[in-house]
Parts: sequence; structure tokens; C-alpha cells
Amino acid sequence: MSIDVRPATVFDDVRALVGPKRPDANVCWCLSYRIPSKLNNELRGPARGEYVAGLVRADPPPGVLAYDGDEAVGWAAVAPRADTSFATSRKIPHVDDLPVWSLWCVRVRPGHRGQGISHALIDGAVEFARSREAPAVEAYPLDNRGAKVDLTMAYPGLRKNFEAAGFEFAAETTSVLAGFPRVLLRIDLR
Repeated sequence: MSIDVRPATVFDDVRALVGPKRPDANVCWCLSYRIPSKLNNELRGPARGEYVAGLVRADPPPGVLAYDGDEAVGWAAVAPRADTSFATSRKIPHVDDLPVWSLWCVRVRPGHRGQGISHALIDGAVEFARSREAPAVEAYPLDNRGAKVDLTMAYPGLRKNFEAAGFEFAAETTSVLAGFPRVLLRIDLR
């Protein structure tokens, strides 16, 4: 299997990875960290998908997709931190004033897990940020220390996967998800 990671510019493929089964459902669409909380709460049903369709047409697109042939099998959200809620987070600290990018969601389609796709997504998101002249990329994964994590709540990724991609510990956070602390990891691209 050869995985190709590309910018998320095809809405139907983004919808297949982060959209709902029913168009009227109020699922995340990977918007909760991307937009202000008030807007996130106001966007309901199909309006969420319409908002994401606009992001997919924007420059830069909202992340990257992993493809196995023509099938989208994975998603990673990556954007300048300044354009996310991490810019004002009280739980995820700022390490310095560097205009870093944030990588906060890694999702692999059921039936395709355990094949290294999350590793390809992390590498692809870093390369995408590098191509946009990001000086560094931060991630805020779960520090699960080998414990089992409910896949629904594993979207920030696992510390060991980011460290395998060259990310290094930068700071503790006060964020906890699914009972696990999140850590701030960073990869310098300068």
C-alpha cells in the first residue's frame, strides 16, 4: 500500500473523513478548535458542512488528506496557530512568539487503521506547513503512556507517534482529554 498525502482541497473527501452520516447532524467537522466557540455553537446541521466547504476552497486549505489510490483514508487538521482557538487557549501554553502552526486532529478511517496512515498524515501535515514557510509545527497529543485510548477521543494523536515523527517535548499543558494529559510537542522547521 502506498499512501499519498495531499492538501485537503476536495470537499467530498473531507466530508467522508470528518462529516456526518446524516447532513442535519451537528458533528464536529473538525471545527471546534478552528473557529471561535460562539460561531461553533451557532453553526448547525448543513451550515457546518457549508462552512467547511468554504475552508476547503480557501488558501491555505484546512489540512491534509491521506489517499490510498483514489480513496481518502485519513485526515489531519493543520493551520497557523494564530488562526485557531489555541492562540488564546489558557490550557495550551505559548512556548515563545514564533508564528507556529498547530496540528490538532489526526483521523484514520475505520478499516484502514493499523497500517501506518497516522504516521503518513503527521509527516504530510509537517511538509504542508513547511511548504507554507511555517517555522515550526506544534501538536497537543495525549500522553497515554501505552494505555488504551477510546478511538473517539484519540483525535489529537498519541505522543509516541509525534515523537516518532521528530517532534520534541516543549511544555506541559493543563489540558486533559479522555482522562489523559495532553503535552505540547514541537518540530522546528527552520
